[in-house]
Amino acid sequence: MTNTEITLLIIHIVIGFFATFSTFSKLYNIVIVAAGFFILLRTKNRNEEAFMLASYLVGAEVFLRMTGGSVVYEIGKYGVALFLILGMFFGNEKKTAPVSYIFYVMLLFLGIILTEVPFGESIRKAIVFNLSGPILLGICSVYFYHKKIAISTLLNALKYMTLPIISMVSFMYLRTPDLSELVFGTDANFYTSGGFGPNQVATILGLGIFIITVFLFLKAKLTGYLYLDAIILIYFTYRGLLTFSRGGILTGIIAIMLFLGFMFLYNNFTRKAVLKYSGLIFLFTVGIWIYTSGITGGMINNRYLGKNAIGGQKDITSGRGKILSLQLQNFYDSPIFGIGVGNGKYSREALDIKIALASHNEISRLLEEHGLIGVIILIILFTPPLFHIRKSSNFQRAFLTSFLLFWFLTISHSAMRVAFPSFIYALSLIVITDDE
Repeated sequence: MTNTEITLLIIHIVIGFFATFSTFSKLYNIVIVAAGFFILLRTKNRNEEAFMLASYLVGAEVFLRMTGGSVVYEIGKYGVALFLILGMFFGNEKKTAPVSYIFYVMLLFLGIILTEVPFGESIRKAIVFNLSGPILLGICSVYFYHKKIAISTLLNALKYMTLPIISMVSFMYLRTPDLSELVFGTDANFYTSGGFGPNQVATILGLGIFIITVFLFLKAKLTGYLYLDAIILIYFTYRGLLTFSRGGILTGIIAIMLFLGFMFLYNNFTRKAVLKYSGLIFLFTVGIWIYTSGITGGMINNRYLGKNAIGGQKDITSGRGKILSLQLQNFYDSPIFGIGVGNGKYSREALDIKIALASHNEISRLLEEHGLIGVIILIILFTPPLFHIRKSSNFQRAFLTSFLLFWFLTISHSAMRVAFPSFIYALSLIVITDDE
């Protein structure tokens, strides 16, 4: 087993190298989707192959975008939807689709009625950009709703999710200029993020940091060796800090704290483990932070404190607070049906304000563009997982609450740009069982 895990690790490090050639990355994308399709045709999803394949693609999506490998920009969302729909179609487990999530998807489409875009803009693109993530959430939720998943199966899925993140970090290492030649400021850094959006990169790295920490705590051995897992965790954290994008890294840290909190409550054995690991995590975090601070000339300190390069205070939300206030104003002006899917960006464009126009907060977008229907959608989204978590054990809650928190915090700073928040939300609905 250890040889297999090391082999997979080496393969994915090498994939990161070959991804420097865009033709390889596109081929890699095609192989993931095509191979996944034929695997599901052959296995009929007997051993949760759909779960494994979807997990892998969730971890690979940002890497594919970063390397120009996405055959279609939203291929991550489309591929995950394809795998899970085929899994439901082929699977032996027959269950009734949860009415709440079917109703949720229907409500999303009502917002399309009011969609208007300026001349020359594409209505289709506006709708797809804003609704592909929420619709995928509905598909994922139907698949995972109260689905019994053995803990070993869950950990396997998380492992597959991490492998392409290793490829992404390998690629970032190769594409990052000599750090001594970079002049660090306090803005998100594209040079240290593989030339791609630091927000999305940090989001996925935060996920990787969480997963490896969970593996270390449970002694599940991602690579087969605990020390090697620890080295990968340290490097993930370092690379995450270098993106200078705070949301994804802070989300991963908060999720770890929540996970360890419920493990502390679980039993005496996990309580002792939490106390031991918390101390080690704190020491390693301080060490990584001091090293990164030295590399960046102290700019990482200013970034997380919301200061500019000379130490003056600036807008800690990077313009997101202004967007939020404008979205709430649009909600107050059109509280029943909202202003229509995709119209939020154009309403801010008309004001000629110098901030990012697309929403980074899915909750405020729902209120702005869907109105009262958006409120109903939010109630539907929060109610099932919270009731499910309330009935679970502390061991189960450690995972389920972390998944739900990941979804909530990610859509609060990065909306639903990638498949990850839709997928991780649905995992908060599963029933985690013992391997027996």
